[in-house]
Amino acid sequence: MKIENIKYYCNSLTKYSRLKTREVFIGDIPLGGNNPIRIQSMTTTDTMDTIATVEQSIRMIEAGCEYVRITAPSLREAENLLNIKNELRKRGYKTPLIADIHFTPNAAELAARIVEKVRINPGNYVDKKKFQTIEYTDKEYQEELERIRERFIPLVKICKEYGTAMRIGTNHGSLSDRIMSRYGDTPLGMVESALEFLRICKDENYHNIVLSMKASNPQVMVQAYRLLINKMHQEGMNYPLHLGVTEAGDGDDGRIKSAVGIGALLEDGIGDTIRVSLTEPPEFEAPVAISIANKYYKRENHKPIPEIDISPIDPFNYERRKTFEVAGIGGTNVPKVVTDLSNEDEINYNTFEKFGYFYNAETDKWNLNELASDLIYLGENELPFDAPNSTKLIFNYDKWKKLNDKSIGFPLFKNLEQFLTADEKSFLLNFVYLDIEEISKIEKIRNDKTLVLILVTDNIHGMAEQRRIFFELVKLNVENPVIIKREYQNEKEKVLLSSSTDLGALLLDGFGDGVWISSNQSIDFVNKTLFGILQACRTRISKTEYIACPSCGRTLFDLIEVTNKIRKRTEHLKGLKIAVMGCIVNGPGEMADADYGYVGSGIGKITLYRGKEIVKRNINSEFALDELIELIKSDNNWIEPPTIN
Repeated sequence: MKIENIKYYCNSLTKYSRLKTREVFIGDIPLGGNNPIRIQSMTTTDTMDTIATVEQSIRMIEAGCEYVRITAPSLREAENLLNIKNELRKRGYKTPLIADIHFTPNAAELAARIVEKVRINPGNYVDKKKFQTIEYTDKEYQEELERIRERFIPLVKICKEYGTAMRIGTNHGSLSDRIMSRYGDTPLGMVESALEFLRICKDENYHNIVLSMKASNPQVMVQAYRLLINKMHQEGMNYPLHLGVTEAGDGDDGRIKSAVGIGALLEDGIGDTIRVSLTEPPEFEAPVAISIANKYYKRENHKPIPEIDISPIDPFNYERRKTFEVAGIGGTNVPKVVTDLSNEDEINYNTFEKFGYFYNAETDKWNLNELASDLIYLGENELPFDAPNSTKLIFNYDKWKKLNDKSIGFPLFKNLEQFLTADEKSFLLNFVYLDIEEISKIEKIRNDKTLVLILVTDNIHGMAEQRRIFFELVKLNVENPVIIKREYQNEKEKVLLSSSTDLGALLLDGFGDGVWISSNQSIDFVNKTLFGILQACRTRISKTEYIACPSCGRTLFDLIEVTNKIRKRTEHLKGLKIAVMGCIVNGPGEMADADYGYVGSGIGKITLYRGKEIVKRNINSEFALDELIELIKSDNNWIEPPTIN
């Protein structure tokens, strides 16, 4: 990619290359530069409980954490970091420690004398957030920056004196009123929030800095990191980047959302350290992060991809690729999900239950749920019964030609050449495989309003190769719908993480009218994964979304237990976003775009939010879930859960 390109955010859009950043030393483990992607996580224990924190830290380290972060919300916790550090060293662990600071500069200044790194959040370290819109003149805005400088410089000087690193970590949901008033709730606001603090550090000749741009929405997160790199480049900066999707949740959904956001950046060589934020014990996070990072080991050896210097899309703003509609695919329709039954030895009614279809013999009708796929690829197979009317069957072209009744399905051509020379096609809908080798033939099918492209690749840098084809479609104004297909033969979690990265990175850029995974894993697992990826990318909402913060020492209740209770009562509320936050730090700001919030406000106390508005304060925790449901009902957003016969 040419450096003068105003869309610059990575070394290359086609050749895998790590973005070169400044090397920063965090204790004895350097970050950035030519170092590998570092793995980290955060303790969930009470920081004042030295032994519990030490023992959890050891579990995290042995799970693969190279840095351990510990919350220090006040001076007491900051002081106790020394006891924790000494006990870890006594037990033979030299892993660098990071103090997590939000509202208390004095705690940061003390912690910087003890641990190897401090993390501050520009939105609430010196700034304030009361959800007020304030009109600043340029002079008043500059005066606010001077106030921040005065409060922030003491920490910078301490970090310089003690050789302590610093992470300036912006969170989408905790932008200050000042930033929100000038830049809005945007990736640009996130970037400017960090740059204001970064410029102060630069003026003080302090460069031992790491940056992060976290959000619970992977699309916002990816845009913010790209924009940060672009802005840093303009100002001659190249600080290392800490990647993470905050409040990702738990289980497969949390892993999918994390892989979508983190992986989309790693695909372009962006990122020097990663933390996967799951609402689970922190020792479970490191193996997931390691699996995501390992995907890029020796990635440089991939097959060459035709170069492109300038992206034909805006990488800092989302816009879905324009397509025309073909039989309900493309256009303004949500991306479709394909189920692959081509390798099934036996297909029966139970097979269909694995991807959302339930046959009622008494009524001779099909019922379907929210995770019912839209297209079924049979290949050379046939169904022993009539398919549901809501699905479309896809056959290999040669098989389709032999069908007695061709109206039951649609043909899939193995390449553009076969399609262009075929003597028989469907008058309504045709599918054709397209790979990078046929990129020169794309213009020939521009005006075919029956054709849906199936994008395939066998390149280990497959996302970039498929994106390169999308770039060509955009450049040539070819508006046929495209289904993204990938194949994985691996264990379950690797399939989950790889597909989330490969498909998610394209969906976040507005590419893809459908998704298809061919895999050795079960049909139901693949189907849930595909719907989970679409949900994480906010391109197709099929279930309730939970924005649940990872637990930490600030948490005022058992996040895992409470999240599961809330999920059990509300998981049928399709499309609703419910935030479960352990404390006020991860409260109204961090849940950003949630519909409702359940936030710890004291021991045994919960505060409920509608969006960012407090509705009920300090409810006893035993009544809080019922109160949340009453709030949802009062807004007419409640439906009764389906009964099971």
